[in-house]
Amino acid sequence: MKIAFIGLGNMGGGMAANLVKAGHDVHAFDLSAEALARAADHGCATHATVGEAVDGAEAVVAMLPNGAIVEQVLTAEVLGKAPAGALLIDCSTIDVATARKVGGAAAAGGHAMVDAPVSGGIAAANAGTLTFMVGGSDEGFARAQPILAAMGKAVIHAGASGAGQAAKICNNMILGATMIATCEAFRLAERLGLDLATFYDISSKASGQSWSMTSYCPVPGVGPTTPADNDYQGGFAAALMLKDLKLAMAAAGDVAAPVPMGHRAEELYAAFAAAGNGGMDFSAIIKTL
Repeated sequence: MKIAFIGLGNMGGGMAANLVKAGHDVHAFDLSAEALARAADHGCATHATVGEAVDGAEAVVAMLPNGAIVEQVLTAEVLGKAPAGALLIDCSTIDVATARKVGGAAAAGGHAMVDAPVSGGIAAANAGTLTFMVGGSDEGFARAQPILAAMGKAVIHAGASGAGQAAKICNNMILGATMIATCEAFRLAERLGLDLATFYDISSKASGQSWSMTSYCPVPGVGPTTPADNDYQGGFAAALMLKDLKLAMAAAGDVAAPVPMGHRAEELYAAFAAAGNGGMDFSAIIKTL
């Protein structure tokens, strides 16, 4: 299938490469010449404009920084240039309202569209083991599923347009709060004189178990290899966690949902990023405890 891929950053680059590995004809665009060069090395055809990339594409995948950019690129540069009936897949993490607005514009232009944000981080994007949370019609999901499956281990239909974004921000609110609680527990265990590897062996098999504990331990040398073992470089940047928490807080405000733990997690990550740590992995917040 001829697929246009818009946005080749830390996540998009690996995702586009996996589409090539799956046998698709991938036509890529990014503002970064370096990102385009990496995509070319992985077998993508690269283009100087979005319009050139989407010309003749059967599907268009976007992985972009925020809702404003998604709306601009898809409504002003993809709609009207992609072939009639081309499927649009937005894998960015954005607010629910913008996802629904862009989905409506796509439908008015004759395109099925799904919002399909991801969970898993850079390593999973490169390995093709992402989880996709998909919002859109049954028809759109059926068309998107085999494309997304080439980039992930799980592709789940969350509901109508915007439901993928809703699932993503709720999921990452859990992740942000549980990572902070996990970091606090390790620091408390340390002060109480526990060996941290021993504490990990206990808690990872007890009721304190969570993904933050067993798959993404914030302590170097404990559990599986994580960004903590690389001085908290790579992985999922604290600035991106803050972005997702802000989206969750905005959504909670829209529906008057009380989220005190999510709100506190946002405050702590905001302070962490403001102190110059936004580029570090989000588990590095353990350094503040």
